[in-house]
Amino acid sequence: MSSAQQRLSQVSSHFTSGGKKGVAAITEKHPDDIVVTCALRTALTKGGKGGFKDTAAADLLAGVFKGVIDRSGIDPKVVEDVAVGSVLAPGGGATEFRAAALVAGFPESTAVKSLNRQCSSGLQAIVDMANAIKSGMIEVGIGAGVESMSSQYGPGAVTEFSELLESHPESANCKVPMGVLSEQMAKDRNISRAVQDAFAASSYQKAVKAQKAGLFNEEIVPLQVKWTDPKTGEEKTITVKADDGIRDGITPESLGKIRPAFAKDGSIHAGNASQISDGAAAVLLMKRSTAERLGQKIIGKYVAASVVGVKPLLMGIGPWKAIPVALEKAGITKDEVDIYEINEAFASQCVWCVNELGLPHEKINPKGGAIAFGHPLGCTGARQISTLLTELKRTNKKVGVTSMCVGTGMGMAAVWVAE
Repeated sequence: MSSAQQRLSQVSSHFTSGGKKGVAAITEKHPDDIVVTCALRTALTKGGKGGFKDTAAADLLAGVFKGVIDRSGIDPKVVEDVAVGSVLAPGGGATEFRAAALVAGFPESTAVKSLNRQCSSGLQAIVDMANAIKSGMIEVGIGAGVESMSSQYGPGAVTEFSELLESHPESANCKVPMGVLSEQMAKDRNISRAVQDAFAASSYQKAVKAQKAGLFNEEIVPLQVKWTDPKTGEEKTITVKADDGIRDGITPESLGKIRPAFAKDGSIHAGNASQISDGAAAVLLMKRSTAERLGQKIIGKYVAASVVGVKPLLMGIGPWKAIPVALEKAGITKDEVDIYEINEAFASQCVWCVNELGLPHEKINPKGGAIAFGHPLGCTGARQISTLLTELKRTNKKVGVTSMCVGTGMGMAAVWVAE
């Protein structure tokens, strides 16, 4: 079967026997739908100085796991597997993430794995669980993501390449710092600083408005943690319940005063790129028939996902390539999507993808994005789903897409329906 025939087969699988297609097909309810019954996250806090600066990644994960158990009312014993996306954790986080599941209340019968597909790790974890449920391997699973960039981000997170890898030009490009390659991409694709700063300021303004209106409250589980005051050295117990990187009063003009970060004459700086942050998120998945049997409230369903590769030096174009593939698999057009959550790794790459895809800016990150409140690497793909499903429900809309560019040159996207 050719690749085109395979894609057609995947698309046709979303059509019903009654001939429905597009949104009518993916919004129909079937017993074997892969559904979401809980999606939540911690607050996202500033790396090195925010509310979670002294909290281990596994502790954040344990907190969000407890939140899922409490909010969904799921019996922990029925959760058979947990996948956790994380990028920076030593050893992939496998040991401490298993420990976090146990301390959160899952029994020893609940399996746990960690995985790393860089910035899409959280989404990949969720898709892995959806596929495991669809195949019949498990009935109930959790996909999650976590990152403590306060404790694990920095030069130590970069592996030295062997002579073999260094000798291959495309291979060597995999380790070019993302800020450097994004700066080059902005120049090559003629994305001006003014355009980037306008996009970034809009992200801040949307996030400020959403936070003041309490629009993040439903998706955030408050966590009580230990925090050391950097001025006095005093350890305090605080409750973290709001994203602390969101800043009021940001305008294109104020961003225009910030010095470029990666090149003297560059356009990328701290104000138009994603913030270094800490956070965790988790999504509870099962078939519709299982949710009904267990009395779980369904808040949305997973439809389709895509993962693609692009040139390492063009890492930022990942969503541009991945989103059309996910839409094709779902059998819908870009215009049938109500909300797009596209990760704002850098304003340059995000605005380029949006413009090249011809997407209306009002459909992009309506509550702001990673520029405004942060991109804890492994967490983001899971965080986007809680943000998306909450906003779709609030605005009485149905179809959403989550997507991100991925380090070393990849893109990932997924299609979701709110209920």
